[in-house]
Amino acid sequence: MTASDVIRRVQTQVASIEGITLYMQPVQDLTVEDRVSRTQYQYSLEDASADELSTWVPKLVAKLQVLPQLRDVATDQQNGGLLADLVVDRDTASRLGILPQAIDDTLYDAFGQRQVSTIFTQLNQYHVVLEVAPSFQQSPEALKDIYVKSNTGAQVTLASFAHFETHHTPLTINHQGQFPVVTLSFNLAPGVSLGDATKVIDDAERDINLPISVHTSFQGTAAAFRNSLTSEPLLILAAIITVYIVLGVLYESYIHPITILSTLPSAGVGAIVALILTRNDLSIVGLIGIILLIGIVKKNAIMMIDFAIEAERVEGKTPEEAIYQACLLRLRPILMTTMAALLGGLPLALGTGTGSELRHPLGITIVGGLLLSQLLTLFTTPVVYLAFDSLARKFSRYRVGNVITEPLAE
Repeated sequence: MTASDVIRRVQTQVASIEGITLYMQPVQDLTVEDRVSRTQYQYSLEDASADELSTWVPKLVAKLQVLPQLRDVATDQQNGGLLADLVVDRDTASRLGILPQAIDDTLYDAFGQRQVSTIFTQLNQYHVVLEVAPSFQQSPEALKDIYVKSNTGAQVTLASFAHFETHHTPLTINHQGQFPVVTLSFNLAPGVSLGDATKVIDDAERDINLPISVHTSFQGTAAAFRNSLTSEPLLILAAIITVYIVLGVLYESYIHPITILSTLPSAGVGAIVALILTRNDLSIVGLIGIILLIGIVKKNAIMMIDFAIEAERVEGKTPEEAIYQACLLRLRPILMTTMAALLGGLPLALGTGTGSELRHPLGITIVGGLLLSQLLTLFTTPVVYLAFDSLARKFSRYRVGNVITEPLAE
């Protein structure tokens, strides 16, 4: 049973308790979150206007809560605070000869703890603070007991030209950089991948017509996942190009490095199939395993191609004879090295204990990629080698023919 299974079981039992909302999330050994949230994945909305966030965040939360791919959608926006404003009727105050500065001074004298003097002694000094008695600070009813001096010298009660208005206000306003930000958090429904969740959130944004002034972004693990998706194809391409250049320099050929790289698709397919069969997502750790397969899987083809090229160049064998002999003599080393790598990945794929859920995708991708590539490359590599060798010979004859015939034509 995973931590997510335990969370879902506990939540069904505590959901009937009135007045309490319980949020839980599985804690990983290695995390990339930079903020605390109620649930596992974070999604932030940033805007220059806090009022606009107060308008649009509840709409987006309501949209996300009905999506079947998400669970426990929560927000750190707390707009349940109460704010009391003292509203002054300026027309009435002006008619009574009361200036706004007089109102400010009176309120500060009554409630602002104004320092009016300092008493000095031989050993210490004491600040004298002016304020009304605590009994006059308990409720807005104290307004009728506060008097403001008008221009004529008359004392006018504050309640005669001012009143209180209460409304809701945020208890706290979080900031990201210089602007207010609200962080939404969510868990995934059973069987839903993080990629599917990010897609439905983007669709929800478009459905409610979120204004362009509200900047949205994923945070923590979700942000790392998205960044890996954008950079991973470039990293894999760079790794393949590097391998091609190294093999090209080693074998002094443009064609045979492609023969070796032809084994990589089978490893990638094997890794994806293994993740699907074991019901694991293609996570960041799984992508790391696929990159590792680029270095592990190609050694099968290197063992055969290296021997075949040497047999052709030194012993003068034909391509068919060279690759056939390479398959016979290199079968046992290929099986031994593959089994060593595969058995080394089994503890990662089958291990249990703390943090095992983080290691499982790495071991599964390695084992699945090695199994399928081992079954296919033993048969496909000789065929690809002969096909590319024939292509290389045709290209070589065409190039030599052009070099010879052009001077004769002149």
